[in-house]
Amino acid sequence: MARVKRSKIAMKHRRNVLSQAKGFRFGRSKKEIEAKVALRKAGAHAFAHRRDKKNDMRRLWTVRLNAGLRAEGMTYSTFIGTLSKKGMTINRKVLSEIAAQHPETFKRVLEQVKA
Repeated sequence: MARVKRSKIAMKHRRNVLSQAKGFRFGRSKKEIEAKVALRKAGAHAFAHRRDKKNDMRRLWTVRLNAGLRAEGMTYSTFIGTLSKKGMTINRKVLSEIAAQHPETFKRVLEQVKA
């Protein structure tokens, strides 16, 4: 069988890996094996954190909504409970944006919930 020389492909692969690892600290940006490991872990963390971001945003909406409700003398849990009993379907994202950016509109929504 003929001998296969891989220098061209190997160098191309090495260049690609090291260019993706640019900006990493220490050997992770200069050594191929460490760069491969770092890239694999970075990809895994990026995948997981894309899902975590959704939870973080929902938590932020809850905090914003609770702050707007406390200013009006109501708690988050009683507000959400009343909303669900009345069958009103406004999602937390929209409610938090209304509470943060349009307080007068939020007061009107709150009056409808209380009534």
